[in-house]
Amino acid sequence: MVHSILLLISASTGDPVQWAQLSIQQRVIIRVPMVKKGRAPARIAPDARNGWEEKKGPRCVALRSIRGASIVVDNGVDLILADDHRYRARLERGCDSTGFYSGFYVEPDADGSLCSGRDELQARSGLSCAIDSFRRLIPVDEDD
Repeated sequence: MVHSILLLISASTGDPVQWAQLSIQQRVIIRVPMVKKGRAPARIAPDARNGWEEKKGPRCVALRSIRGASIVVDNGVDLILADDHRYRARLERGCDSTGFYSGFYVEPDADGSLCSGRDELQARSGLSCAIDSFRRLIPVDEDD
């Protein structure tokens, strides 16, 4: 967001009027913490990824509803929402999700949503990956 303020600087009577412009820039960054804190995983646990079934997801997720994240697959970050729903943010090709083990940052758009094909996740290490798609996660029943 850039706001401009026009300043009028006037001297004593008879002197010419001077104009100046001041630009104020504002940047908002939202930090999303990981659910399990700790060191970077050596590799993703295979049994953790089998606990969820992926279904078609939305194009966007409201940032205000994201409460945390976890890493369960190599190319995605699972988002945990306030209503206990989960969505997997699939990352662009060649992006490894283990770089996000300590959380990530998101620069919100004006609509307040995190969208696939538009936004990216930024790791504290400097890694930045675009979101390719969102997948809705459904817990797999152990009885099946």
